[in-house]
Amino acid sequence: MSGTNIHQGLLAKSWLWLVGIVILAAGLFFTVGGARLAVLGGSLYFVLAGLALLASGVLIIRRRPAGALLFGATFAVTVPWALWEVGITFWPLVSRLLAMGVGATVVALSYPLLRAAAGRSPAWRPALAVAAVLALASAGSAAGMFVPHAPVSFAGVERALAPVDPAHEQKNWSAYGNTGGGSRFVALDQITRHNVDKLKVAWTYRTGDIATSDGNGAEDQDTPLQIGDTVFICTPHNNVIALDADTGREKWKTVINAHTSVWMRCRGLAYFDARQPLLQPSAPGSTPVVPAAVADGAPCQRRILMNTITAQLIALDADTGKFCAGFGTSGHVDLKAGLGSAPDPQYQLTSAPTLAGTTVIVGGRVADNVQVDMPGGVIRGFDVITGRLRWAFDPGNPALTGMPPAGKTYTRSTPNVWAAMSYDAASNTVFMPVGSASVDIYGVPRTALDHSFGASMLALDATTGKEKWHFQTVHNDLWDFDVPMQPSFIDFPAGRGRTVPALVFGTKAGQLYVLDRATGKPLTRVDNVSVKPANIPGEPYSLTQPKSVGMPQIGVGPLTEASMWGATPFDQLLCRIAFKGMRYEGLYTAPGTDKALSFPGSLGGMNWGGLSVDPTTNTIFANDMRLGLWEQMVPQPTTQNKPGEKQALKNTGGEAPNTGMGSVPMKGTPYSVIKDRFLSALGIPCQAPPFGTLTAIDMTTRQIKWQVPVGTVQDTGPLGIRMGLPIPIGMPTLGGTLATQGGLVFIAGTQDFYLRAFNSATGKEVWKARLPVGSQGGPMSYKSPRSGKQYVVITAGGARQSPDRGDYVIAYSLS
Repeated sequence: MSGTNIHQGLLAKSWLWLVGIVILAAGLFFTVGGARLAVLGGSLYFVLAGLALLASGVLIIRRRPAGALLFGATFAVTVPWALWEVGITFWPLVSRLLAMGVGATVVALSYPLLRAAAGRSPAWRPALAVAAVLALASAGSAAGMFVPHAPVSFAGVERALAPVDPAHEQKNWSAYGNTGGGSRFVALDQITRHNVDKLKVAWTYRTGDIATSDGNGAEDQDTPLQIGDTVFICTPHNNVIALDADTGREKWKTVINAHTSVWMRCRGLAYFDARQPLLQPSAPGSTPVVPAAVADGAPCQRRILMNTITAQLIALDADTGKFCAGFGTSGHVDLKAGLGSAPDPQYQLTSAPTLAGTTVIVGGRVADNVQVDMPGGVIRGFDVITGRLRWAFDPGNPALTGMPPAGKTYTRSTPNVWAAMSYDAASNTVFMPVGSASVDIYGVPRTALDHSFGASMLALDATTGKEKWHFQTVHNDLWDFDVPMQPSFIDFPAGRGRTVPALVFGTKAGQLYVLDRATGKPLTRVDNVSVKPANIPGEPYSLTQPKSVGMPQIGVGPLTEASMWGATPFDQLLCRIAFKGMRYEGLYTAPGTDKALSFPGSLGGMNWGGLSVDPTTNTIFANDMRLGLWEQMVPQPTTQNKPGEKQALKNTGGEAPNTGMGSVPMKGTPYSVIKDRFLSALGIPCQAPPFGTLTAIDMTTRQIKWQVPVGTVQDTGPLGIRMGLPIPIGMPTLGGTLATQGGLVFIAGTQDFYLRAFNSATGKEVWKARLPVGSQGGPMSYKSPRSGKQYVVITAGGARQSPDRGDYVIAYSLS
């Protein structure tokens, strides 16, 4: 035998040994993991496939052709198994078949070497043909990763755009959600789905305020205001800046530089103009709006109002940025007054104040899962001119309508309103999304009023603060399923050409509710479904929970073992084992002393970004995140520091599920909680993609028009390694949307660094712009009264879970 042949023989032997070892390792992983899964009552596929791969690997190492045939047979069985388990669904199939398909390609190419080693003819031609087919199929699957796979594709006819009526053209974006009813819609059509591809950067401004994220929520989440030729923004540390609407030139800047230990952010501002006529409500029986005026020629005729993270309500002159001296104390109102003990970071304000006529209404964010004794969730209305308290609504003592008596406080630990509110001027009513009482996942200490108001939508008279109605979305909330967003107003079709003034909002539980604004009664079907309790002694479990079945459910599952996913079959197997090792009973799986899975978890479903509403097509747009959260309640020792006694868990998870994962002692309760996102070993959500979507819902039919994944893994990836690949898998979204009469929906709020525009009729992505860093801001739009140009503006301070931070305000226009 020649030296060349000997060398080739050694190479072939080494190659087959390497292929066999890889298959043997895969088989060992499948067998051990599959056996564990089978013991938990899971699929038998992995253990059976693992045994077959073990045998295949051994035979290939021994250079037996039967090893390749056995691998091929295993792959051949895997294909119908995968189709049986998940159907023709792209991402679940890729997870099950791509790695095995690549392996089958390698084995097919190795088959002639195995035949030659066994003294047979190599049969290269059929082996190459099989390998080519497998390679093409694998390459096609890989290419398919770069194409969006919509959960619901548009199936209708794209209609022509309705032109903007000049009498109703957008003039100012003067409230957080553009309108008092949180429409996030602009009646502008200079930028349309037909020309949006020509959108370019018009100007960029740098605020100088970069919020360094340490995992505890330092982020830019602002939606700017625009009044006339001025854009107003706030920064994570509550600095307020006025910019020229056409150039981005700074007109004034007021530096507040507020600091807290967590949750540095400002989501928006409020605006009041004392020169404008006072609108009185038109609905019968409504309470009049109280007049308020500023003397002619006095400063602060126009004012900007802001809540700060240090619990101050601030009023600034919109023309100069100077503090309004007659408002509170030198332009400040202390929002901790009457709360009792409220150290940082137990009480903060992160959402914009709500202007209701001449009353500025504020809620407050109470930290989650810290301790039983916390500041209360009192809601207050202040005179927009003087800052004087007009009324208070204490959810724990509705009879208390002003400041507490000397030496007393508002009721402690009550449900709170941390998200933005809406105001209906026609009825002089303010609508408030209410969270849960402290601590969020342990209900034993809660009062009857806590149980009544927690996780509800609350309507108050804006002049008096008296309750009109409330509607509860979760009974005895044990999941931190706060109502997280500003409700949006719609005219709900009631049949025979009638409409009902309504509001619609989404929840962290993936529910969409439609309520009559006058009565709070659901206008679509809501069922009380049976749920199971957990095992916490004394917990007043509710054995039924509301479910909004008359509207689409957004990303709620239910999950099964077949829902588990991974970038490879290996991390998919680990996710299956984790899933089968947890207690999961659907949407309302109550936390207990075992490991329980909540999906969607407290991070979403839908969150504070809110909905956008296109009234010309009666369509709402909702973005979501699909992240499971597992929790385990751990009994704490009743005494501490005795020799040999178990110690209480240390806090490794921040002050809330929203700010960090880990262990959180809940002071004043018998339990700590351990919690974490339900992720694979590679740091990827364990359930199948998409992990975030944008959904269009026809409010006439209450059906989904289309639902598309939003976001790619370009700026993130497994184990936190940035992939750099624009794979549109659909990433968790956090931030708002903007709908326009130009037939577009804009959204940033993903983990890749883009602002995108979608065709609002079809869900097709029609434009995107690369941002310097990610954004959680709300896009907004306006038409400059000076130049006549329409602009789209976004703030970009960094995406959630990204180390890249910035301080950008970017405006786009057609020229």
